[in-house]
Amino acid sequence: MSSWTVPPDLTNAYAALVADLRAIFGTRLTTLVAFGPRLRSGAAISRSHGAALGDALGLIDRVTYNDLVACAPYADGWRRSGLHMPLLLGRDEFVRSLDAFPLEYDDIIANHVPLLGQDPFAGIAVSPEDLRRGCEVRAKGHLVHLREGFLEARGRAEGLAELILVSSWALSALLGNIARLEGFPGASVADRAAVLARLDRAAAASIARVLALEAEPVLSADEASRLYPEYLAAVERLVAYVDGWTRR
Repeated sequence: MSSWTVPPDLTNAYAALVADLRAIFGTRLTTLVAFGPRLRSGAAISRSHGAALGDALGLIDRVTYNDLVACAPYADGWRRSGLHMPLLLGRDEFVRSLDAFPLEYDDIIANHVPLLGQDPFAGIAVSPEDLRRGCEVRAKGHLVHLREGFLEARGRAEGLAELILVSSWALSALLGNIARLEGFPGASVADRAAVLARLDRAAAASIARVLALEAEPVLSADEASRLYPEYLAAVERLVAYVDGWTRR
């Protein structure tokens, strides 16, 4: 598991969530973990990325309509405290969905902070092929987004700067996914650097520049015009790499 921690401003919110869900589910709640971008050490999180709120996953025996009714009165309080609505799943449902949501669930398994329950994901893992397929879908989707974004911006430098800036968080998440495919935890800068080392120098340099925007989101129009074609070519190489990936 990574070294992610609960940020101080969400400590009370998560403690209250534990108490609330225990009151609702009692011993039926076997696992509760915090996860998501807010937990990444040193991450620059902005509301423009839709990542300012904390995330949590709770595993119970099964989720019923009556459970949702019981949770509903707490929803406003959870949101006011800085949390998204908790993801509530039956444990068997979670396991059976690993192939449907390989990137999302593998990220939770690899990078989380336990709030309730010991070693909650023991014996649970996403298969390498499901993870590879998920990375392929995400990488190709990123490429399509960059192409469509160029047209939406009419090729104008200011629009390209915004497109590249907004894409930096998604690119960082994609590199983390690929890092886990390669056997790294995926949460650290070093993990992402290990992925870049598998690409040619030009592609690695372009992707590294975009990743740097996550921490310092400043990009001039002139630089965006120069960077965009290099970035697009780099993502094409990244797609080809994931498409042809084989387990070592």
